[in-house]
Amino acid sequence: MQRYFIASQPQKLVTLPPDAAHHLVKVMRATAGTAIEVVLADHRVYLAKLATITPAVTVKIIRQLPNDSELPVTAILACGVPKTKEKPELIVQKATELGVSKVVFFESARSISHWNDKKAERKISRLNKIAEAAAEQSHRNLLPTVEYCPNLKELLATYPATRRVVAWEESAKQGEVSALAQQFNQLAPGDSLLAIFGPEGGLTAQEVATMEEAGVVPAGLGPRILRTETAPLYFMAALSYALELSATPK
Repeated sequence: MQRYFIASQPQKLVTLPPDAAHHLVKVMRATAGTAIEVVLADHRVYLAKLATITPAVTVKIIRQLPNDSELPVTAILACGVPKTKEKPELIVQKATELGVSKVVFFESARSISHWNDKKAERKISRLNKIAEAAAEQSHRNLLPTVEYCPNLKELLATYPATRRVVAWEESAKQGEVSALAQQFNQLAPGDSLLAIFGPEGGLTAQEVATMEEAGVVPAGLGPRILRTETAPLYFMAALSYALELSATPK
């Protein structure tokens, strides 16, 4: 069943936004009475039926559904700006499917691609649309957001969290294997977790030192070196396993 996000408070009749209305009526060929799912501003899922097509596309709310597909914690990914446009799109799409709450792209010392104000605005707008489509497809209750941060200093100041970690390959090379698991084990429902990842060239030792001074914990992601677009997805899958699929889920 199709699912759409609507920034409306629960009420008997809800008007679909233009993009959702076009997709439902023109692409899916829905007619009056077609059943869909909508997520309203309260992040709850409702069964609805298409009520009118003209002059506006509206749906009638039938009842609230018990569905809740969200992680028990707020997961924020901060990724050094990759050098191709495909990589941010892949990260946002797949991380949304895996349960992320927010994705932030930031300029790091080794970022090859740089987003000026106009470029960043255009890219973030497109990435938010990708996140919305992925959230609908994966039947999320929460619509993730994508943001941009011009540097590491501002990132650390803008995104506090209960726990903050940085994926640091040198930790893995030195044989560290438990820091990530320890951080996961200390999470409680309702906590937030910020995970920071470097661009293709990785993070500098100075950047990691700056993060450590701010209380960010370096953690390895296993013995293999992961690509910049793979590491955040590995992290999200590991977080889901630890909190949702392990023998003693949170």
